[in-house]
Amino acid sequence: MRSIRTNRNCQDYIYELRGQTLSAMVALKLGVKDPEDNGLPVLARDTEQAAGINSKTESRKFFISRERNLWLSLILLLGCYSAVLFPAFLAKEQLVWDNGSAQNRDTVLLNRSAAFLSRACRLGWCGERLRATALCPRLPGFGGGACSRCVVVGSGGVLQGRGLGAHIDQYDIIIRMNNAPVYGFERDAGSRTTIRLMYPEGAPRSYREYRNTSLVVLVVFKGLDLDWLASVVSKERLDWWSKLWFWREVVDSIPLQPENFRILNPEIILQTGLALQAYTKQPRQTMPTLGTSAVVMALQLCDEVSLAGFGYDLTRPDAPLHYYESLHMDAMRSQVVHDISVEKLFLRELVMAQVVNDLTGAL
Repeated sequence: MRSIRTNRNCQDYIYELRGQTLSAMVALKLGVKDPEDNGLPVLARDTEQAAGINSKTESRKFFISRERNLWLSLILLLGCYSAVLFPAFLAKEQLVWDNGSAQNRDTVLLNRSAAFLSRACRLGWCGERLRATALCPRLPGFGGGACSRCVVVGSGGVLQGRGLGAHIDQYDIIIRMNNAPVYGFERDAGSRTTIRLMYPEGAPRSYREYRNTSLVVLVVFKGLDLDWLASVVSKERLDWWSKLWFWREVVDSIPLQPENFRILNPEIILQTGLALQAYTKQPRQTMPTLGTSAVVMALQLCDEVSLAGFGYDLTRPDAPLHYYESLHMDAMRSQVVHDISVEKLFLRELVMAQVVNDLTGAL
C-alpha cells in the first residue's frame, strides 16, 4: 500500500511539473517542433536570434558605408544652413519693405496734419459733430471766446519717429498725461505743454518737464491725493506715513506757482467710463485710461480736437509700448485695470465720425 501511494504521489508531482513546464513554454512563446521534421531546431528562439543578427549586420553595413555617410552628412549640412540663413534672408527683405512703407505713411500723415493746421479753425465743430452722432457724453462746455484747437498727445510708441513735434506746437492747447517726457523728444512730441493731467504717482520727477507748462491738473481717486496736492502747493513735505499709502513713490515738490494747479472734475472720469460701457457685451468695472479721459475733457474745452500717439497694436508684442522707453507691447496684456480694446473702439468711432482728427493714424 505504501508503494502504491508513493507511485501515485510521484505521478501527481510529475503531472504538475509538466503543467508548469507547458505553461512556461506558452508564456515564452517557444515553438516545439517534431524531432522528425528534417532536423529543424526544437525552439524558434534560434531563428529569431538569427534574424536579429542579420538585421544588425545590415544596419552596420549602412552606417559603415563611407559613400552613404558622405551623402547623409551633406544633406544634413545643407538643411542646417537653410534653416539658419533662409529665415534671416526673409526678415531682411521684410524689413526693407516695412521701412519704405513707413516712410510713405509718415509723409502722408505729415501732409494731412499740415493741411489741417493751414485751414481756419471751425468754431464749435466738435460740439456739432457730437450732437449729430451722440457718441460722447454731453458735459457742459466752456463756450465763448475765440476758436481753439486742442491736441491730446498720448504716450503710445506709434508717436516714435513721426516728426510731428513742430505740428503739435502749433496747437492752442496741448494736453499731456502723467510723466510723458518732452525734453529730448521735441522732434516727435513737441516742446510745449498747456495741460498735464496726472496722478500723484505719475508726476514727472525732472524739473525740466515743467518748463513751458501752463497747468498741472490732478486726477483724484483717493483722499490722500488731495493731501499730496496741498503739500506740493504749500511747499511742505508730506509725512512719511502718508507716503506709504501711495502705490509708487511721489515727488515732494513741483516748480510751479499755486495758480498753475487745478483739479479735474470727477464727472469727466465718470462719463468717460459710462461711454465705454456701450462698447462692451459684458459690462466690467474697469477704469478708463487717463488718455481717453483727456480726450473727453478736450471735447468740452476746444472747438477742434486732434489726437497723437493713440492706438495700441496688441498684435505686435515686440512693438514699443511708449515713445520714450523700451517697454514692449506685450506688457499691456498683463494689466487688468484698463480695457484697451474697448477704448480703441470708442476712439476709432470718434475718428470715423470726424469728431476728432488722428494725427498718427493708428486708430
